[in-house]
Amino acid sequence: MLPFSQLDAVRAVFARQILALANASENKRLEQAFASIARERFLGADQWQILTPWNGYTALQENDPALIYQDVVIGLDPERGVNNGSPVLHARWMNAMQPKAGEIVAHIGAGAGYYTSILAQLVGPTGKVLAVECDEKLAARLEINLAAAANIEVIRADGASQPECPVDAVYVNYGVARPAGRWLENLRPAGRLVLPLGVPQMHATLRVRVVRHGIGLMVTRKNTGFAAMSLGEASFLFAHGLPRPDADIDALRKSLATGQDRRIRSLIWRKNASGSAWFEGQDWALSFDEPA
Repeated sequence: MLPFSQLDAVRAVFARQILALANASENKRLEQAFASIARERFLGADQWQILTPWNGYTALQENDPALIYQDVVIGLDPERGVNNGSPVLHARWMNAMQPKAGEIVAHIGAGAGYYTSILAQLVGPTGKVLAVECDEKLAARLEINLAAAANIEVIRADGASQPECPVDAVYVNYGVARPAGRWLENLRPAGRLVLPLGVPQMHATLRVRVVRHGIGLMVTRKNTGFAAMSLGEASFLFAHGLPRPDADIDALRKSLATGQDRRIRSLIWRKNASGSAWFEGQDWALSFDEPA
């Protein structure tokens, strides 16, 4: 196992590689955040397991930190499909969201806190991250892992109920078929929301629902409404508890099948679409038109 000094060098190379794969090499603040946060601190004491596409979860022979500094998904609770997700995906999404020093970010579905810590590094000591987790086991780990972080507040709550105050960004880490009202309505002007959007289906081997073929969606609050753009394909565990009207699920499934998500330009909230829509639900839509 590598000594701490060599692990620092491994993290630095890891950060450069992850940012390159995320097409975000120019974002030096984000690279530094990935280089400075020790991923192994958030993986627990049990035998680490890496999720592979050919063999499911593969247990490592030893919990060697040098083995987890690559673009791999690592099980936090493999029996429930709860993971520490892909660094490249999160680097792409954080690069799109651009958390700034001094901002307040709500991290919905914070898990064990690894990506929460990266967000906290980006907003700095004058900013704040609200780490929201509803799962009791994960929330307990989250509180321990983040106890020393002065700019992180851990909130045990249903993610749809947060944030309760205006924020600059909302970063959601579980799949949904529609945004929660507070994620949009508590965005400050120019605030950004990033979430995995998709339809639920049962996992092939686990008794959990997942978003298998969804998209990452970024929404930005403008004076004229909500701008929106697709961040490409995404796969996440599906949320518990958010409303999922059957008609909306069917319409969203059809929209995802078109492959036209890159043309999304705006989100229409609490009303019907008036122009050309990629998706139209009961009281919200994703449109090809600019926000108006």
